[in-house]
Amino acid sequence: MSDEARMIGHELLRTATAVSFRITEQDVLSAPDPAEFGLRIELKFVPSEEEIDLDEDDVAKDTAEWGALGFLFVLGVLSFADAKPREASALDYEQRDEFRLADFIERLRFVRGELHFDADYVRGRRMKTRIAARSNGTVTLETIGRGKAGLRWLERLQGKNLLQVVG
Repeated sequence: MSDEARMIGHELLRTATAVSFRITEQDVLSAPDPAEFGLRIELKFVPSEEEIDLDEDDVAKDTAEWGALGFLFVLGVLSFADAKPREASALDYEQRDEFRLADFIERLRFVRGELHFDADYVRGRRMKTRIAARSNGTVTLETIGRGKAGLRWLERLQGKNLLQVVG
């Protein structure tokens, strides 16, 4: 990856870490193979602790303007990092690989007023991740065959401790 692309990627990651959000709804998506279930998670951008006195809907819209692109990028990065090969995709899989800015841009679309990121397989990694961000500050994150991985990504983005004491 070029230095310029790396710098842009770092800026998108920095932007995403400034986005406050809450999960408003989550649904398990069943599949023919019960082990292949996915999730649909609905999110809303919300005021940070410094913005707590502001109108939530106004903050959500403002956050969508400056933060949606970075938010989608960081979810793409987390999905890629967590993704594993499946069947024939193992031929293209490299353990030490990273999600590139070009990977993100290639899968980014503006559809019916929404910013969409849709990743199936990327260099041997089975991502199966779809994200839609809307101008009203709501986001839908869908994964297929990834279990509850999407919830872990969101927890990491919020800085929650994922380690647990074993008794």
